Amino acid sequence: MKRILSIIFASLLVFSSCTNFEELNTDPNNPTTTHPRLLLTNICWNTFSESSLDPLYASRYIVQSDGENSEQFYKWNRGSFSYYTNLKDVNKMQEEAEKISANGYVALAHFFRAYYFYNLTMTFGDVPYSEALKGETDANYTPVYDTQENVFKGILSELKSANEILSKESDNLSGDVIFGGDITKWRKTVNTFRLKVLLTLSKRANDASSTVKSDFAAIVASEPLMTSSADNAQLVYLDQEGNRYPMFNSSTFGSGMYMDSTFVALLADKKDPRLFTFCTQTNNAKSAGLAVNDFSGYNGGDPAAPYATVNAKAVAGNISKPHSRFYASATNEPQILIGYSEQELILAEAMVRGWITGDASTHYEAAIKASFKFYETYAADYASYLGESSVSAYIASSKNSLAGLSSEQKIERIVDQKYIQSYFQGMWTPFFEYLRTGYPAFRRQAGVEVPKRWMYPQAEYNNNAANVKAALDRQFSGQDRISDALWWEK
Repeated sequence: MKRILSIIFASLLVFSSCTNFEELNTDPNNPTTTHPRLLLTNICWNTFSESSLDPLYASRYIVQSDGENSEQFYKWNRGSFSYYTNLKDVNKMQEEAEKISANGYVALAHFFRAYYFYNLTMTFGDVPYSEALKGETDANYTPVYDTQENVFKGILSELKSANEILSKESDNLSGDVIFGGDITKWRKTVNTFRLKVLLTLSKRANDASSTVKSDFAAIVASEPLMTSSADNAQLVYLDQEGNRYPMFNSSTFGSGMYMDSTFVALLADKKDPRLFTFCTQTNNAKSAGLAVNDFSGYNGGDPAAPYATVNAKAVAGNISKPHSRFYASATNEPQILIGYSEQELILAEAMVRGWITGDASTHYEAAIKASFKFYETYAADYASYLGESSVSAYIASSKNSLAGLSSEQKIERIVDQKYIQSYFQGMWTPFFEYLRTGYPAFRRQAGVEVPKRWMYPQAEYNNNAANVKAALDRQFSGQDRISDALWWEK
């Protein structure tokens, strides 16, 4: 009996020791699981607060006077795969959501995946998609590159899934710093972004196998879309540490940054009062006491001229700087990922192209009114120039109305409005819109072409060479150049 008890005691001791060993080796400060809401907050912040001056130089909003900016002179080469780092968090949120059947977070994971892969493929062309981010689950560290056509199909499929999943959800999404958990507003965002992706493919819309037009029409006919600026997918900044406007107190707004003549001239020609909220008067205009709303008091630098020429113009007091609110205000204006005004311009263009029926002018004018209201609200010092009477006069002007124009002229004006509202907002959207439509004209030095893509990162050549080579062979006869057009823009 004593022997039996001894064996039982010994067995319990071993079991207890094993259990304690496992417990001791579980680090409570390094959890292996987390609730998807904790990941969603960070994903929203990283996605919506993304900012960079690079697209402002490339898209002819600003110029540099104290050195040659590579984006301004279209001298870039390799791009970055950093979005795949962001996608790791998105995939993790989806994994954690699936564990607890939190389908709303699964839907948002599809949306954010679509957003990041859209930007990746627009940057490079073919990119890893179907096998991407499977190093942890499948030990696949050298993913194949999917064709751009298939990446777009995947993006649209994920957005469709996101909308369908959200249509069956009713619970609010905690951790959501954009809409406070409002699922209906997320559905509107997803569907508006679907329209944006489909319009991006306007040059492929007449392909024999294309469903771009019918898919666009079906979304407009049956899915929820934004009905006002209250539906904007935007991040509102707070005057708190870690929650301030990204450009606040930025030293990059030093003496060398000025406005581009492309942007200033477009706004001045249209007599667009949003110009007053975007930049300052020239020093000469201030000295002469010109009124804020005197359009002759604003000027830009030639983006194709040597930077020393722009500097000489600045020294002479004849060039405007970006408005101080972009670096002096902790809250400034919300960052819009996609919003009502852009949606209305997308719908207006689709109507001009005959993809859907309706009055393009109605949506075009709604977009302009929404944009004016945005700056009336967030650039309050200039609200008196942006009220209802101002926007009505602006829309009625022959420089801005769609009345009496050809289809191509209407598209140019629609894209111009998208360009104007993308100042410090749209990241690379206005650049991609230029590649798609040619509007507005981007001035550059003689013999210099606007790049159509970025070269693949050097790390891919070092770690995934065979698949990079296959992608280049398939797309560009083995070359990796910034001058080669991608599938979507051919």
